[in-house]
Amino acid sequence: MSTDNINSRVEAIAAQYNIPKEKFEPVRREGKIHDERLQTKAIGYMGDAWIRFRKDKSAVVAFCLILVLALFAIIVPIFSSYTVTFRDPYYRNILPRIDAFKDLGFWDGGRRLNQAEAGYQYLNAIGQETGKSAIMKVYREYTDAQGQKRYDLRVDSYNQIGFVYQNLSDSEYQALQAYQNETGIQVIYPLAKTHNATAESYINGNNGANFWYKLVDEKRDTTGAALLDENGNYIPNYVTSTNPHAANYDSKRIEGDGEDGQWYTYAFPQGRTGNYYKVRVHYEEYFNYKNHFYPSFIFGTNVHGQDIFTCLAIAARFSLLLAISVATINFVIGMIYGSVAGYYGGATDMIMERISDILASVPFIVVATLFQLHLADKVGPVVSLLFAYIMTGWVGTASRVRTQFYRFKGQEYVLAARTLGASDKRLIFKHIFPNSLGTIVTGAVMTIPGVIFSESMLSYLHIINLDTHPTLTSVGTMLSQGQAQLQTFPHEILFPAIFIAILEISFNLFGNGLRDALNPSLRGAD
Repeated sequence: MSTDNINSRVEAIAAQYNIPKEKFEPVRREGKIHDERLQTKAIGYMGDAWIRFRKDKSAVVAFCLILVLALFAIIVPIFSSYTVTFRDPYYRNILPRIDAFKDLGFWDGGRRLNQAEAGYQYLNAIGQETGKSAIMKVYREYTDAQGQKRYDLRVDSYNQIGFVYQNLSDSEYQALQAYQNETGIQVIYPLAKTHNATAESYINGNNGANFWYKLVDEKRDTTGAALLDENGNYIPNYVTSTNPHAANYDSKRIEGDGEDGQWYTYAFPQGRTGNYYKVRVHYEEYFNYKNHFYPSFIFGTNVHGQDIFTCLAIAARFSLLLAISVATINFVIGMIYGSVAGYYGGATDMIMERISDILASVPFIVVATLFQLHLADKVGPVVSLLFAYIMTGWVGTASRVRTQFYRFKGQEYVLAARTLGASDKRLIFKHIFPNSLGTIVTGAVMTIPGVIFSESMLSYLHIINLDTHPTLTSVGTMLSQGQAQLQTFPHEILFPAIFIAILEISFNLFGNGLRDALNPSLRGAD
């Protein structure tokens, strides 16, 4: 169209719509019109997958939770004051405590108990002697239907231990006295006079160490009720001597010692030559003396006196390492096996499928049980369990790979590559395998929670037993230990159960997000 025609056309449009002619301006006055080069940066397959994965919020949150649990399993055993070999016979079934929450009324190591008068006196006496009360709070005191006075209390499970008897060698005995002199902390307390067996059994085999006070009836009393003076105070009932240096004790003494020429006895020589001593110690201070820190268990302790927080981290590390190892080995075996069967097909596929069908038909629990019975003694329970997982675990991966190969090997781009002379290896790993990667990787990722759950089940059913292993434990073992304490100490099963629940849910959500992100058919989709 000529310039004059264009100008006349513009004038006609301007007159028709009352638009000033000056508003019209040619888009281009000179030069050639052509497409402009795209300025965006090319995005590769993994980059596009990462973009899609980030848009799945649940998968991102699940991935972050998995990272937190993995860091928990790695970091806690390194920096914890405890190990899985730590077992304290006195700090068994201790309740969870975080020192920062101690004054808030929860997570403070306390529990609610109902006690009779004798039980209240027993707990109160611990605080009277040590200055660290075992009674955190008295909710109410009342009289029951039988006319007996009772107390509804919150009791500190740490201070409830009170005193224990320890047998120390002469060198240990002298070193403990030196520690008292240096720090001014009373650890060794006077020996309590022996009460009858019934009273001693009241404190569950602590040999009467907390009965430092006189009882109403030393011979016949079966309740352990205290004999109080006219002011309602406890009457001390320590072993006394006229020799202030009895049993080679020359260290810090408690208040009131030595009055009326009677000195409290702090140890009793044992053995034919008196080469060790029976000593009554305040156990919390003695624990600090031996370990250089006071006891505090974030998740409490189990029936063996192990720190649940540390044991759970070690169990998580073991479970994750086992699951990742099994998933990796089974992924490699299943990938190779399924690729060969799916690519070549025919007789090769038929023979290989029958082999995998036979292995898949054998129940895993039977395989694991047989391996534990006949192989665990030779190679250990962990290696035996690993063999059991590998023997049949790759079958599912191989089946998924085979299915994907049948799906993609007849596609046009594969036929074109074969026509151009591509080798079988190139067709398998360059053209077919990447397109099936999303489904295969998702299956491999989902193997990890499956392994953890099945291992926990086997440990829970005692088919595998890691209790005898000195440095290992598992989540299933902890669940099995906590089952017996479910009604009285539910914290022992609560934390392992929460851990495995979060782990299973997180891996499921993460696996779903990973499957969608690695699906090539969704590349470029919003």
